[in-house]
Amino acid sequence: MSDELKKKAREVYRLLKEAHPDAHIELHFSNPLELLVATILSAQCTDVRVNLVTAELFNKYKTPKDYLDVPVAELEADIRSTGFFRNKTKSIRAACQRIGEAYGGQVPDTMDELLTLPGVARKTANVVLGNAFGIADGIVVDTHVGRLAGRLKLTVARKNQPEKIERDLMALFPRPQWTLLGHLLTTHGRVLCSARKPKCA
Repeated sequence: MSDELKKKAREVYRLLKEAHPDAHIELHFSNPLELLVATILSAQCTDVRVNLVTAELFNKYKTPKDYLDVPVAELEADIRSTGFFRNKTKSIRAACQRIGEAYGGQVPDTMDELLTLPGVARKTANVVLGNAFGIADGIVVDTHVGRLAGRLKLTVARKNQPEKIERDLMALFPRPQWTLLGHLLTTHGRVLCSARKPKCA
């Protein structure tokens, strides 16, 4: 990475922090399991909808075992409005089973261990590590982050190469900024730099 690009990255970060001083994760959670479940539910679904669903869900399901003890159809009904509810139910139950069997019922706090959970890829693992554990092991690359990284010329990777985009961003920004950077770019993508009609040059 050139010094010029790193200088640009510093300026981008400064301006984003100035524009969005309250940027933070939009999903509601009070522990790592809740954030893991909320993140799985957020696939192809708005955070607002997920928060509506989890407000009741998290009162009902407190432990990984709780998600395994109910009939599949009941859990599917509880999360139906987030879409793709059958696949999401499978992912949640399989992840909870692995957490129970391999990690004593506790959501693991390393990238390698989180990636052993069914239905968990780097994006979900980064969300959980950065926001539930305060561990910056990578940068969450969602559709907003991928789009903005390209528009801001911070990567030459294509939008369908999230891991390459993540590597490029990690090389440009210091580790302590990684978690917040994801929130800043996502917020900017939602508020200003939308996909169809960006309100910026």
